[in-house]
Amino acid sequence: MRRWRYKSGAAARLRYMQAERTAKDPMLALQGVTPVALAEALSIPLAEARKVVSAVHREKDLAVPLREVRRASLDRVRAEGVVPALQLIREESSQLDPFRKLLFSDGRGELFETVRIPLERAGRFSVCVSSQIGCALACAFCATGRLGLRRNLEVWEIVEQVRWVRRGLGEGERVHGVVFQGMGEPMANLDRVIEAIRVLSDPSAQAIDARCITVCTSGLPTGIRRLARELPKVRLGLSVGSAVPQARRSLMPIDDTFSLDEVLDAAIFHAQTTGLAPMWAMTLLHGVNDGDEHAAALADRALDFTRRAGVRPRVSILAYNHIDSEEADPFSRTPRAREEAFREVMRQRGVFTHKRYSGGSDVAAACGQLAARPSTHGGTENPHACALGFEGTR
Repeated sequence: MRRWRYKSGAAARLRYMQAERTAKDPMLALQGVTPVALAEALSIPLAEARKVVSAVHREKDLAVPLREVRRASLDRVRAEGVVPALQLIREESSQLDPFRKLLFSDGRGELFETVRIPLERAGRFSVCVSSQIGCALACAFCATGRLGLRRNLEVWEIVEQVRWVRRGLGEGERVHGVVFQGMGEPMANLDRVIEAIRVLSDPSAQAIDARCITVCTSGLPTGIRRLARELPKVRLGLSVGSAVPQARRSLMPIDDTFSLDEVLDAAIFHAQTTGLAPMWAMTLLHGVNDGDEHAAALADRALDFTRRAGVRPRVSILAYNHIDSEEADPFSRTPRAREEAFREVMRQRGVFTHKRYSGGSDVAAACGQLAARPSTHGGTENPHACALGFEGTR
């Protein structure tokens, strides 16, 4: 009998990442595995594993026979695999733009959010996914950071966010990309994030071009370097906060552990390894990081990065989005005239910036607003939200 050999360690990584669920449910979450991992985990041929993964991601019923998959292999999949479902609690559509926010429950009392982002080309969307429930990094201008960390999301929970958005698309519409910029710090859950990206980009699964996937971070250098080595086609996004050290430290406590110098050294490694220009995101806060000295410092950092890395970072300037919370918001949006003055200082130094539109602010779907709180904006409640179960795979 022919022996099948696959990439070493794929199944071991899979089992490790699902360890938290194994004690209660030893089943494999089939939408969270690549064909290679499934083949190794269940000792079935890779060609059959591809057929099974394709069937799962195209919503086919595994209770019926699959073409070109032997009964013995399919029986093993049914015995050891399951397609768990998230609870969709609510969908909210912005009245300002075509952004849509989805609120999910993990079935254990924790909530997290996903945003469907419209792209310039009609019918194409990007999905802003969460990688954690809450976040431990506590960036002062981010609603998620004020929650603290509840837990990491599993691979299947990350992938399922994209599957949910895809189900809601109309004829001729498609998911073009994924951005890890929802709730949580992706680099702090990197094992699962990397495996989720492998699933999302696998031709048998979601078949999303890896070059259209971006992982955003507040600055964890080890994770940035690992991302470059393991997923060289995936893009990097970096939240700067401020290029002035004291201001950055006050806004982003991670700076006490990893300075901007260390983070940019890792970003240079990423750029040199992948050949991809990173995206730098700078959220302007009135009277905090929007002065001329902050603009000059950011421009100088960008010029130095270009000289050392050989690629020019894409610097995006974001308007601050008010955080709706019980506590008074300590920040306010920079006036338009001050923002233009900030951008002009950078232009005079030879650095041109992009004004990034962050939509869905009326339903708290914009950058920095995700906190999985009960809605005060209306929205469509899911009448079946309490009926969490598993989609037929047993």
